[in-house]
Amino acid sequence: MADRASKEQLLTYAYLLLYIALSSGQIFFNKWVLSSKEINFPYPLGLTLLHMVFSSVLCYVLTRFFKVFKVEEGMTSEIYVRSVIPIGATFAMTLWLGNTAYLYISVAFAQMLKAIMPVAVFVLGVAAGLEIMSCRMLFIMSVISFGVLVASYGEININWIGVVYQMGGVVGEALRLIFMEILVKRKGLKLNPISVMYYVSPCSALCLLIPWIFLEKPKMDANPSWHFQPIVLILNSLCTFALNLSVFLVITHTSALTIRVAGVVKDWVVVLLSSLLFADTKLTLINLFGYGIGNFCRSSPHAHLLLCEPNCPPTVNFAANPSLLIKTSAMFLLYPAIAGVAAYNNHKLKKEVSKSNADQSRQEESIPMVTPETSDR
Repeated sequence: MADRASKEQLLTYAYLLLYIALSSGQIFFNKWVLSSKEINFPYPLGLTLLHMVFSSVLCYVLTRFFKVFKVEEGMTSEIYVRSVIPIGATFAMTLWLGNTAYLYISVAFAQMLKAIMPVAVFVLGVAAGLEIMSCRMLFIMSVISFGVLVASYGEININWIGVVYQMGGVVGEALRLIFMEILVKRKGLKLNPISVMYYVSPCSALCLLIPWIFLEKPKMDANPSWHFQPIVLILNSLCTFALNLSVFLVITHTSALTIRVAGVVKDWVVVLLSSLLFADTKLTLINLFGYGIGNFCRSSPHAHLLLCEPNCPPTVNFAANPSLLIKTSAMFLLYPAIAGVAAYNNHKLKKEVSKSNADQSRQEESIPMVTPETSDR
């Protein structure tokens, strides 16, 4: 019995590591596809549309032909129009704007801006009547907002266009969570993540197809230099579907709260690795100090209650769920690693500044001094 429990726990940790690896890898993969000169595919709307079409086809094949997964029953045309279509539209908005932000800002800074998510969910939840304003929650949301502001202040190469795109993606994700909660609480329909993707992906693809025809297709037609690489783009779409499948596996074996804790760990891993992988990522101590403040409050149970999927009730009792306490403790063990990366980036920035100053001084020394000739009259 004990061996079986330990095996199940090891399997759960394996699913969590798979989720963190796939989620982090998908972010890096999208960044590479959109900004790499080798791929030459700077079309985030087209990339997101490809993801949704691929997910729609694969979900249909796995559920209807191979019957690997079961689609939850109870979906009606009224529920689809009033709930699923808004979820699909906001999901498309989230992916589109979030991927577009990678063209303007670094991956690490995009993750820092995502820390404002609990604030957006709470504000929209209060407006929709799903959340109740309290002094405690207002304090937590204020601290998170302050942390994101500090992190933004510490950003060296800030691009406000990218910030607007990323914040638009945050609002879209917050709206999606609100509509999901309305779908569960008011409609009484509970769907697993595979069923959600089965119903939502076609709707999201349609919502992305219309703006793609008017916004990106003319650019793609006018720019013949880009080239379609099917292997790379299919692998990218397959990674997206595998990420959604890992979410299904983690929630099945743990809870939605656990995957949110793992998501915070994943965000730190992305910030840590992106500073080493991408040249446009330059972290400062102010960046990480502000991000640490935001994530500290974001890691609280009250903030997680806002971000959990409504069809999987979270559990915040650490005594009854010791594995969640271990995962939360593991998240805080990442702080020394982040501090080391901050020190490395600070050294790198100082080295770049000293090098540029040295080059400038050499250029000034190489310019000959020209004195005006004077003639006696």
